[in-house]
Amino acid sequence: MQIPKHFLMLLLISACPAILALDANNSAIPIWPNGAPGSEGHSGEEEQVEAGAYVHNVHRPSLTVSLPDAVRANGAAIVIIPGGGHRMLVFENEGMVPARALNRYGITSFVLKYRLAREAGSTYTIEGDAASDARRAIRWVRAHSKDYGLDPRRIGVMGFSAGGELVSLVADNPTPTVLPATDAIDRISSRPDFQVLIYPGPLGTPGRSVVGAPPAFIAAGTLDHCCAPPALALYTQLRDAGVPAELHMFASTDHGFNLAMHNDRISIQHWPDRLADWLSDEGWLSSRR
Repeated sequence: MQIPKHFLMLLLISACPAILALDANNSAIPIWPNGAPGSEGHSGEEEQVEAGAYVHNVHRPSLTVSLPDAVRANGAAIVIIPGGGHRMLVFENEGMVPARALNRYGITSFVLKYRLAREAGSTYTIEGDAASDARRAIRWVRAHSKDYGLDPRRIGVMGFSAGGELVSLVADNPTPTVLPATDAIDRISSRPDFQVLIYPGPLGTPGRSVVGAPPAFIAAGTLDHCCAPPALALYTQLRDAGVPAELHMFASTDHGFNLAMHNDRISIQHWPDRLADWLSDEGWLSSRR
């Protein structure tokens, strides 16, 4: 007897309820199911998307999951934090596009939408609310590592520009006094196992807690007056503290060389390969680490 397809689907869902919870790709998952602390006055407001690529008005921080092909998945995960000057999120070119690029190396990617402290009328802060969203995202991924087949000891964080500031605040600075935990996830470590900073902004650098900081990959352009100095300063700090760190300063390159390929220099076309080399060399792509 042939079983109807819809009945087979019901069987799969009842046998594997995690399928619905995880979804496949591009599923935005709130990291605070009951709302982020401090966002209570914005519960009814919706996110706004400009030109299909730039996100505004974030009050319910979330992670959008991008899964690698099962044959490539290696258990590593990266939380990606887009830039945008804390006024918007460059969600495609500094979020989903890098997420899919990392998928090719077997990495499970989680793109963070965080609260924007410099958006017109915002009541949020960078060091408080945005950084809190970044820490919660790392905790959330670590808490759900088994659900996604991840190694909780190989969870990194990657940020572009303003997102790089949040990486530094989380990875290279002390964790603020912890507020009362809202749930069990708040009790999990928010320390990333490795950090990736791409033309990071100056906030958070120099780091105030670099001894024992996570290994770092840092990249910036030599013409970037905003972000070349903090990239150099953080690298020097980490090196002097004995933290494994790799720095790439690209000649004749300014700010914003994300994966949209605005720059036709060959080195810029291939900077993601240098990141993949570093991830492999440092053992983050191997379960034997």
